[in-house]
Amino acid sequence: MKRRTVVRALGGVGTGATAGLAGCLTRNGDDEPPNGDDGDPEPDEPRYDGTLRVATYRSMVDGPNPAGEWLEEAFTEEFPDAELEWVVPNGGVDHYIRRSEYGGQIDVDVLFGFTVGDLARIDERIEEGSLLRELNLERVEGVDEIQDEYEFGDPLGRALPFDTGFVNLVYDGNELEGPETFEELLDGEYEDTLLAQDPRTSNPGQAFFLWTIDAMGADDAFEWWEQLVDADVDIHRSWSDSYVGAYLEEERPMVVSYSTDPAFAAREADDTSRHQVAFLDDEGYALPEGMGIFEEATEPDLAYGFLSTIFTEEAQSELAHRNLQFPVIDGIDTDSAFDGIAREPSDPVALGYDDLEGSVTDWLEEWDDRVGDDVLENE
Repeated sequence: MKRRTVVRALGGVGTGATAGLAGCLTRNGDDEPPNGDDGDPEPDEPRYDGTLRVATYRSMVDGPNPAGEWLEEAFTEEFPDAELEWVVPNGGVDHYIRRSEYGGQIDVDVLFGFTVGDLARIDERIEEGSLLRELNLERVEGVDEIQDEYEFGDPLGRALPFDTGFVNLVYDGNELEGPETFEELLDGEYEDTLLAQDPRTSNPGQAFFLWTIDAMGADDAFEWWEQLVDADVDIHRSWSDSYVGAYLEEERPMVVSYSTDPAFAAREADDTSRHQVAFLDDEGYALPEGMGIFEEATEPDLAYGFLSTIFTEEAQSELAHRNLQFPVIDGIDTDSAFDGIAREPSDPVALGYDDLEGSVTDWLEEWDDRVGDDVLENE
């Protein structure tokens, strides 16, 4: 019998993939990643009953074809005495950072859909390693199949990637020619054309922001953003608001989104000319999504079971199809509308944990000081 999907919003209606809930991809320099098998051993008789609470972002559980519903069914089929409850916090991982800062209880077990930038911000704001636990990789089936280039490079071994995408520009080819560089995007012909996301509250928005820092350095990037705001960029709180709520409604002809967008158009039988991809400077910002277990998890055995579920071939294929992201395990059979249509940049870029830790919070505060007040009206 099909179960009813339970989704609970915290702090109001959940926003789309929020910063802090859904990167680079470098290891920490060790031959092997940390493995917390001594600190998180598997019990002799693991408990696989009870309710697992998983924090994620809205589009994972809501919309026309969400992955969350399928994942819940797969998980409860594997663990029939368990239930899964999705939690969508308003503010993403910041919700849990704030609770940890003020000594509040963390009442969820798994964080599903965060980035390496989120890990850096966690370690900048609260005691390093105090929110998510170091994972015992021996308890996660399939972890050895993860491709090296998607590893988070977390020095404390708290995160495992489950899919990845590339952030870039998507544009309507009927309305304009896509820009080729960041500088060209400031040209007058692109004034009033771009939809973007707030880097404080959106994963692709933060990726696009970090991409500008990687491309031109922090000082020049902030000046570039001031000019972009002057060119009337329309900044929204979430990807869902900007893409589904605005771009698909043809409010503007260009949006910060993902390079898999042509596969979305093909799947939905949409006009593919409205889903053209622009890789600025032939680059795209790599944004793997990660998952981890909270230190205060009350159902750690189910949490490890959930992580193992995600690395099955079926789950990786369904995530690629439903999330329209690339699998982190090689050889996965993806949807026919995905293969050969989803685009990858010739030069993927990303800032790693060591680049972000100690800097990302300051950068976001500087962005807020420089242009934040100018975009509040859109949020």
